[in-house]
Amino acid sequence: MALTPEQIASAQKANIETLFGLTTKAFEGVEKIVELNVAASRAALNEAANHSQALLNVKDVQSLLALQTSFFQPLAEKTAAYNRHLYNIATSTGTELNKALEAKSSEYQQSFNRLVESTTQNAPAGSETAVAMMKSAVSAANNAFEGVQKAVKQASDLAEANFKAVASTAANATQAATKSNS
Repeated sequence: MALTPEQIASAQKANIETLFGLTTKAFEGVEKIVELNVAASRAALNEAANHSQALLNVKDVQSLLALQTSFFQPLAEKTAAYNRHLYNIATSTGTELNKALEAKSSEYQQSFNRLVESTTQNAPAGSETAVAMMKSAVSAANNAFEGVQKAVKQASDLAEANFKAVASTAANATQAATKSNS
């Protein structure tokens, strides 16, 4: 079965649309990260200005120590919140990209399977053994691909669960340290 120029053009058009769709999703993720960084920078600048002003009003060493403690305690919480937000952006962008890629992968796999099926139906007489071997190889490749996809998904889910557990532990430790210093 030969591909017609219309089929080739249609496939190219679909590939270009997919590429631009994925690029748009990636840029949306980058845009969110830039917005997060601008907001974090603005907040840090305001806090630094307020802290500097407060330092100018310090009258004794005890007030200075209290001011420094009040400045550094929330810093760990803010850092953890920033990292959680950054992780959420990266995860959601990655999830969107993976969904799009999985859909296209499934589409290409089905298209390839139809091509193999069409080719084997039009195979000359006496080539049944070769056709059976080709179908078996395609089936094995499809199974292997599905196995790899499942393993990657499981590893991704495990990494996400571990990240959430570490972030939760760090947040609890920060809260405990803040309460004990107060």
